[in-house]
Amino acid sequence: MKRTGDQTWSFDVTERVITPGNFLFGGCGLASALVALEEASERPTIWATAQYLSYAPLGSTVTLKTDLAVVGGHVTQARATTFAENREILTVNGAFGTGELSAADPWVTMPDVKAPEECPERVMPERFNRSIFNHLEARIALGRPWEEIDGTPGSPVSALWSRVPGHFDISAATLAIFGDYVAGGLSQPLGFSTMGRSLDNTIRIVRLEPTDWVLTEIHMHALAGGFAQGTAYMWSQSGTLLATASQSIAARAWDPSSL
Repeated sequence: MKRTGDQTWSFDVTERVITPGNFLFGGCGLASALVALEEASERPTIWATAQYLSYAPLGSTVTLKTDLAVVGGHVTQARATTFAENREILTVNGAFGTGELSAADPWVTMPDVKAPEECPERVMPERFNRSIFNHLEARIALGRPWEEIDGTPGSPVSALWSRVPGHFDISAATLAIFGDYVAGGLSQPLGFSTMGRSLDNTIRIVRLEPTDWVLTEIHMHALAGGFAQGTAYMWSQSGTLLATASQSIAARAWDPSSL
């Protein structure tokens, strides 16, 4: 992504940032907005939420415009509006800044899972080829692999160890991408493959620390009327809570003819 003006940025939608449906992966859309807003505000992310309005197809050019609505002594309230092919596709609102008061430990506990090197690789189905999933490495810490999603309902809790090979800096943008895994957790409790379109994606940063792998612990809450909700906790290998994420998802059963 490159800065093109005082308040504008742009990037091209390539295979590295698309879904299997050949459009911009929602987490990457939020991540790009966080990069721009952190640079514009010169402050780190506290929280941000993305509302997904439309799609940016493979090969399109995405432009972002930032607006620092309120700049306070410790917190900047800001928004980013994202466009592709003259359409608004994504709106991000968030707060950026730092404070002093901290508790020593979080009030939630990291699940007891095996180290990433001891967990099986997450092998994606063929339909996920030529997408962002070719450029992420993931291992299953909790839950079933795709071939065991056999129609039997399962646990609403799953977890993945994930990393971007060759990329070692943990940032709000990286965590926003992993937070978009929530939508993929819906197949675990249902027991069959689903198609999910994220309506929103919210990231709340706790603290950032260096870690090779990030554990994304997904809790699916409910599915009713075609819409599902879930949250995620993101942990470092040392057990530090890095961030939380939540999503609403428009869901339906997987249709093989859709791609």
